[in-house]
Amino acid sequence: MNIVVVNDDGWGTAGIRLLAREMTKLGHVTVIAPDGPRSGNGAAISVTTPVYLRKIEEHDLNGAEVYTTNGTPADCVKIAREELFAGKTIDLLVSGINHGSNASVNAMYSGTMGACFVAAEKGIPAVGWSINSHEPDVDLHWLQPFLTEVTQHLLEDGIAPRTCFNINAPVGEIEGIRWTRQCIGHWANELAPAQEEAPEGVLKAWRLAGAFVNDEPSSTDTDIWAMEHQLLSITPLTIDWTEYGSL
Repeated sequence: MNIVVVNDDGWGTAGIRLLAREMTKLGHVTVIAPDGPRSGNGAAISVTTPVYLRKIEEHDLNGAEVYTTNGTPADCVKIAREELFAGKTIDLLVSGINHGSNASVNAMYSGTMGACFVAAEKGIPAVGWSINSHEPDVDLHWLQPFLTEVTQHLLEDGIAPRTCFNINAPVGEIEGIRWTRQCIGHWANELAPAQEEAPEGVLKAWRLAGAFVNDEPSSTDTDIWAMEHQLLSITPLTIDWTEYGSL
């Protein structure tokens, strides 16, 4: 089985390295990841600058092939399909492990899930993995046993066309697995004054910040609720954004 592993945190982070090593238990792994952080890129693609591909020869990923690009996670999927696997089949794309939750509306912004959406558009089964911590050294050993087992189960059950899975893990011991829907929520107070001095002619400078607000805290079937109760959340997502009830 040909497995492509991508992420949006950049090559070399703990999450993608663990994910790639675990996926070698299921098949031949090709890693293609940005050469630095690309969080918040969603499914953005590079349209005004060329994208370069480099091969990493020395690594410790159990026989995987490893490449980096200066592009986005979505670019990585396109390069894998058009170049690295030209004339061949990608059986599975796995994205992550993202350092930070991609539950609720975060999936919309996420480069990790953006890669999954592009894969789904191309007919490639895709699974995104995230953990609810931005710490680079977050303890991943509680999550490790679930990576291959859950991914293989989803693949064997069949991933519907134009669909992918968004999996979010709590920090610490995982006490179970829950099928969930996206929590209704929003970000508030999203702008913070930048500490850097604004360039001449700029009126004001900000950095994006803010706090997530759960708009349905009493709902027990959401991805946010699952993580808050030490459960692994699995949410099926589709690239068809049509609101059929309004037609």
